[in-house]
Amino acid sequence: MTLLTSTFVAAALLAAVPCASAQALSESARKEAVVQQALRTYQQGLNDLNPAPSGITQPGGAPAAVRELRLEEAVAIALEKNLDIQVARLEPQSVDFLVAGFRNTYRPLASSTVGLRDQYQLPTSSLNGGTKVNNGTTTYNLGLSQNVSKWGGSYTVNWSNSRVETSNTFSTFNPSFTTNLVAAYTQPLVRGFRLDNTRQQLLINLINRDISEESARATTTQTLANVRNAYWDLVFAQSAVDVAQRATELADKLVVDNQARVEVGTLAPLDIVQAQAESATRRQNLAAAEATAQTAELTLKRFLVSGTDDPLWRQTIRPVDLPSLGPAPSDIDGAIRKALSERTDVVSAKKNLDSNDVTVRFFRNQSMPAVDLNASYGAQGLGGTAIVRTGPLGNQTVQEIIPGGYGDALSLLRARDFPTWNLNVTMSYPIGGNQADAQHARARLQRTQALTRLRALEVQIAAEVANAALTVQSNLKRVEAATAARELALKRLEAEQSRFEVGLTTNFFVVQAQRDLRDSQNTELRALADYRKSLVNFERAQQSPAGGGGGGLNAATGGQ
Repeated sequence: MTLLTSTFVAAALLAAVPCASAQALSESARKEAVVQQALRTYQQGLNDLNPAPSGITQPGGAPAAVRELRLEEAVAIALEKNLDIQVARLEPQSVDFLVAGFRNTYRPLASSTVGLRDQYQLPTSSLNGGTKVNNGTTTYNLGLSQNVSKWGGSYTVNWSNSRVETSNTFSTFNPSFTTNLVAAYTQPLVRGFRLDNTRQQLLINLINRDISEESARATTTQTLANVRNAYWDLVFAQSAVDVAQRATELADKLVVDNQARVEVGTLAPLDIVQAQAESATRRQNLAAAEATAQTAELTLKRFLVSGTDDPLWRQTIRPVDLPSLGPAPSDIDGAIRKALSERTDVVSAKKNLDSNDVTVRFFRNQSMPAVDLNASYGAQGLGGTAIVRTGPLGNQTVQEIIPGGYGDALSLLRARDFPTWNLNVTMSYPIGGNQADAQHARARLQRTQALTRLRALEVQIAAEVANAALTVQSNLKRVEAATAARELALKRLEAEQSRFEVGLTTNFFVVQAQRDLRDSQNTELRALADYRKSLVNFERAQQSPAGGGGGGLNAATGGQ
């Protein structure tokens, strides 16, 4: 049952790891590759449970590659290949595009219009200039506009040009050229002066960029903590296999010894059956320990590979570092202060508070009256071939034609003899208040909530770091007690074995002593692994919350 469970866990983990070359395969081919790799791993697991005399082999008879791995080497591989870390690193880049989009609203916008228009006028008046007057107009206009980021204003510059050729007998220029250059600027004086919707969104997204960085840092910290914990779990699982193997060997030796004693008549045949039953139980424990070790190895690989095609996925990991009694934390106060100032969720909460401040400022500004200053100045020019006519209206004759062109219009424009300027102030304010008043009050309430959540988070973090330190101290005492218990269990087994050899005790007490030694060895190994993991969690608690979340991006938009 344990083997079956381990196999299903292995297959599930294989299916969960994204394939790095999935973009080059079709969806069905990718799934088929994952299934085939899972089957190969399943077969390898069966071979590992029943090893051939020549050692570990892969399907097909090829020897399995063994990768000796140190803890810090595993951490370095995770930093390079772990998919969760790679995804987290992409989030700040995603926010960068949002920031760039809002900044682009402050870039100049150029526009142009080129067109042709031909019109025949109906003879509705004697002043039409003919019975069928044709006006052919060519326009070529340019414009430039830009929003100003500093004070929320905007300017436009429009340069319009036209060429008109007509059959109107009253025209004074034919063809005629007109040009017009107008510059206008609009400046909010109250509402939108210090902060408007675009600048608010830009500031919030800049803060969200920092929050996404903290979230990525939290994911990295938690992932590396998971790698270290998985490494120590693998060390424990493989050491437990060694313990189970030694226990099986002791049980097998007891069977052989009992058989010899039965042959010489010093033991009853029932003692052989008891020893064989114990040996079979030990073999079951060994199989379960091997399955647990394979599951622990897959768990570690999950953090170290970039896909099922990674070479490390097909290798057998052999941990090199063994758990040791490192120094227990002593400066708990310093650790708590470090966590309160540097932990990712604290930094993110403070960033969210800054974002709330921006929203409060925005809605306070939006609740003010709208007072806008509008100013514009323009110059005009006219040129072309001038036609001088004399005689009474309706019977005029052309007296002189003075050649001219577009240059005459530009000269008149530069001279600014026909300027147009405008200056006005517009005001608006809803009587009795507006929606921004309620939004401002709500934003202030949300800021108070965010501040209260930050205070609660600080209390939670202080308790978490203190509890992590207490867990380290507790596990240290567990290691010391487990080591003493293992030494005593070994001495007891030696004593029971000596007494059994001279006939002063029974087979039952020897088996019991062997079981106690195995259990004490496993307890010591588990205590050592838990101690190292508690040190990892203590360091992690000073940097990021459990689970790796660094605080979500602020979703406030502040739109009107």
